[in-house]
Amino acid sequence: MDYHLLHLETATKSCSVAVSVNGVIKQVIESLDEEFSHGEKLTLYIEEALQKSGITSSELAAVSISSGPGSYTGLRIGASTAKGICFALSIPLIAIDSLRCIALNAREKYPDTIIAAMIDARRMEAFTQLFDPDLKALNAIEATIFEENTFSAFDPFVATGDGAPKLKELWKERNVIISGENFASAAGQAKEAYQKFIEKDFVDLAYFEPLYLKDFVVNKPKKA
Repeated sequence: MDYHLLHLETATKSCSVAVSVNGVIKQVIESLDEEFSHGEKLTLYIEEALQKSGITSSELAAVSISSGPGSYTGLRIGASTAKGICFALSIPLIAIDSLRCIALNAREKYPDTIIAAMIDARRMEAFTQLFDPDLKALNAIEATIFEENTFSAFDPFVATGDGAPKLKELWKERNVIISGENFASAAGQAKEAYQKFIEKDFVDLAYFEPLYLKDFVVNKPKKA
């Protein structure tokens, strides 16, 4: 029996939707958006991905989502959209860490080295996690403020994700590859999401919340 899964990636500037069958990608619709207008695009991308895959939403067996850390707004949009689909179709929701999604995509190009997956958190900071060649996490997910020797114990490695380019100058003397490629794609979720589907490793639809790491801060108006 074929199982069609829908995959959503909204944790970064990449708004990405993919459809897979039994862990194999059939269609990917995605774009980079500096303005984070994922709310305007995500539903359209889902409709297009399903149409180009030749299926309807009723044929979906599950939805997987990049679960954070990342953009507060992006994660909220992705989670609410995924939950809405799952509730409407009575299908399960699968969560995959956003940094692991980046590492899963980067692994195809960099199979034999440590990967530091990074999501921009403004200034010289990024949400970061390192993975060995077998994709075993080497540290806990953290919001890292970078210095010249940060993570030097793991050299050499590949730094990738939209938080990596800011390190080109800071780490220019180190044995680190700074990858500017976009590996934040829903396509990276397919194999792991399918495995979780087979194992029935689902999250609770009613209580699931993305991993934000940082609280959403609203600037209060100054008193006159």
